[in-house]
Amino acid sequence: MGAGKTTVGEALARRLGWQFEDLDEKIQAREAQTIEQIFRVAGEAAFRAVEQETIQELLSNIGSSCQIVALGGGAFTQAANADAIRRSGFPVVFLDAPVEELWQRCQKQATNRPLRRNLEQFRDLYQARRPRYMTAGLRVDTEGKDVEAVAAEVACSLGLL
Repeated sequence: MGAGKTTVGEALARRLGWQFEDLDEKIQAREAQTIEQIFRVAGEAAFRAVEQETIQELLSNIGSSCQIVALGGGAFTQAANADAIRRSGFPVVFLDAPVEELWQRCQKQATNRPLRRNLEQFRDLYQARRPRYMTAGLRVDTEGKDVEAVAAEVACSLGLL
């Protein structure tokens, strides 16, 4: 949460002239509910099942199109999702920053996130997820950087510019 997956993804897609997909938006459209509603009504396990199905659909529909996909914060931490993404051969980028900066970014967002309660819980969640995030093919430190600078760094690091 707060890493910039959507904003950097959109900027990167614009820079490259590629399509952009946000996994959370796709899930919300598919379920006709917000992420918060899905968590509240059906629970996290049901959300993760829908998330996994949606990732499978995205991976099978990308084909040869050039596309940037922003995953939700917990998507890559689920072993089945990470394995499917790795098997696809698509590069995975981990946008990293200190927990305090991520927390501050989240505080500025209007989106209510079901797993963002307080800084201590947020820090615990980040620390629990970080080992999985570190298995991504590319880690980009976003601390103190603006969106366009991060998008440019990702593009250069992946050899797309």
